[in-house]
Amino acid sequence: MPKKRPQHRPGSLARAMILGIIALLLLYAILIHGHNIAVLNPKGLVAREQMGITLFAAILLLAVAGPTVGVLYFMAWKYRETNPKATHDPELQANKLYLVAAWGIPAVFLAVLSVAMWITTHKYVPQQAIAAAAKPMTVEVVALRYKWLFIYPTQGIATINYVQIPADTPVTFDLTADDAPMSGFWIPNLGGMLYAMTGMVNRLNLIGQTLGSYEGRSSEITGPGLADMKFTAQVSSQKDFDNWVQDTQLDNGPLTDAGYQSLLKPSENNSAAFYSSYERGLYAKVLMKYMGADSMAGMNMDGMR
Repeated sequence: MPKKRPQHRPGSLARAMILGIIALLLLYAILIHGHNIAVLNPKGLVAREQMGITLFAAILLLAVAGPTVGVLYFMAWKYRETNPKATHDPELQANKLYLVAAWGIPAVFLAVLSVAMWITTHKYVPQQAIAAAAKPMTVEVVALRYKWLFIYPTQGIATINYVQIPADTPVTFDLTADDAPMSGFWIPNLGGMLYAMTGMVNRLNLIGQTLGSYEGRSSEITGPGLADMKFTAQVSSQKDFDNWVQDTQLDNGPLTDAGYQSLLKPSENNSAAFYSSYERGLYAKVLMKYMGADSMAGMNMDGMR
């Protein structure tokens, strides 16, 4: 006599799925507890908007995927080999209502997601200035091997692997590179990533809203020094920012041409460095090095020194 196979009810399967989801959520909470998972811990306007649209997209997709997976498991349970009540009708055809639901519901969800993504993406284009009450500022960024040079054209100072900005102030990062591969400039807590490439300027607009120290990094593979191609992004009050600028101007030496040539040499695990001034026209000089004067004539060079 053949051995009778165990019967599985849909209720037990549903409970197992729910318990599995709860276990995954608990594991997720344990793993991120006490850690700064930057993309899940927004500290700026752009990062918050990106976090919001990511959660919206995830919930919307789960709203479609959840029932779909549920129906898949239900069908597998209903038409199992041991179910004598399941009928097999190869001539059965789906009715029009089923076809409308099967194609229409995913289409509606996809349309909603597309509209939401389009609106948010165009609202926070990296090159678009951010509206705010405070006067915007510009920081010129040069990707080197394997470090970041920050130039403050208004304040007249420069830094290596450290950038400080006042809170609630729109900041335009003008990104380029000098004698270095394409590098991805990214401060995950504040917003998205944009590339720094030789011979061109990529403009990334961000705003920090929460005081604190955040890690910036290169998100593109650029060579052996990639792992340590990091920098500190400090969001401070306007008063602390002004004091920092003044201290940098008084307590440090200038970035000379010889000093910049030294920075061009590949080096790894570089500490933060500060310069009271820099050679006038340094950023434009870096661009002209790869573009030539004719190409520079057609560019918007506002704020470059």
